[in-house]
Amino acid sequence: MTAPTGRRRAIAKALTALLPLASYADMEKIRTDAGSVHMKTLPPTIAVWLATIAHIRHMHTDYEKLLAEGYDRDSARFFVIEQTNIMLTRWRATRLLDADDEEE
Repeated sequence: MTAPTGRRRAIAKALTALLPLASYADMEKIRTDAGSVHMKTLPPTIAVWLATIAHIRHMHTDYEKLLAEGYDRDSARFFVIEQTNIMLTRWRATRLLDADDEEE
């Protein structure tokens, strides 16, 4: 199920503001995830941030490899913070991931 039109616009605006240089393919995946049902109660900016971090973690870092090697989720997340921030910087993100950030 997709988000209502107003929410889709708010998500698109938040995504463009957060990630001015992300690729179209990455932005489309993040946009879809931010608009998913489990994100509907979150403000668009938070939904976009969480979807962005999850997307980068799973697609552009060693997160999955670390999990496969037996690391627990929190440890794997900790070890990919730098890789995540490198991607955010590459996309000229207006925010970086902090080790103390609370998630989902």
